[in-house]
Amino acid sequence: MQREIHRWWSPRLEKDMEIVAYGHYGFALLLFPTAAADFLEYERFHLIDAIAPHIERGRCKVYSINSINRESWLNDHMPPRHKAIRHQQYNGYVTEEVVPFIHDHCRGLVPIVTAGASLGALHAVNQLFRRPDLFAGTIGMSGSYDLKHYTKGYWDEDVYFNSPVDYVANLEDERVLEQLRRKRIILATGQGSYENPGASQHFSWILHTKGIPHELDLWGHDVPHDWPTWRRMLPYFLEKLSFEALAAAF
Repeated sequence: MQREIHRWWSPRLEKDMEIVAYGHYGFALLLFPTAAADFLEYERFHLIDAIAPHIERGRCKVYSINSINRESWLNDHMPPRHKAIRHQQYNGYVTEEVVPFIHDHCRGLVPIVTAGASLGALHAVNQLFRRPDLFAGTIGMSGSYDLKHYTKGYWDEDVYFNSPVDYVANLEDERVLEQLRRKRIILATGQGSYENPGASQHFSWILHTKGIPHELDLWGHDVPHDWPTWRRMLPYFLEKLSFEALAAAF
């Protein structure tokens, strides 16, 4: 499997940021780490191994980036307003730096699907719903799509516009809604230890009220919030995605 690590100074985050690319062809799968992890987390926990057949067959080209959650919502020593600002800077890094890098690396405007597990699912889903003009779909695994779960009571406009259960529930712009209705949206969760299936069900209900097609997949009560779950989920859902359908959604 082709594997490359790239690194550049991010002017938006004012730090060096790494990205690892796996594969040679296909739609782009952009992975967001769980919690406070780094760009190699999915490799360390063998999720890349689990989806290797898709990569090697040229169905998808995978990109995994760093999180900055330790510099925002997971930093208990940081003022909440600064956490929100840092979150917005991360959004800018993704849309203004990572997305152009992917298109340049793939030598064209390939469709990009965001994906992540746990806190990474929130980032992945949030990116699609904030910028449906840039992304073709999303796969959220074991996520909560309410940013308020992480803000410890803090609330401002930046929290609102990064909390999908809030801003999507109030979304009335038909142009944006029509964009979202063309996307491939998958919300998956187990119902076992440390999972919160109600979070995915609640966001699914909001999407239903907006007429946004999506797939809600509840796995069994023996499926916990852990890596073996996500190593089963991601290859299963990748099997359902095709370059042609994603290109049409994009």
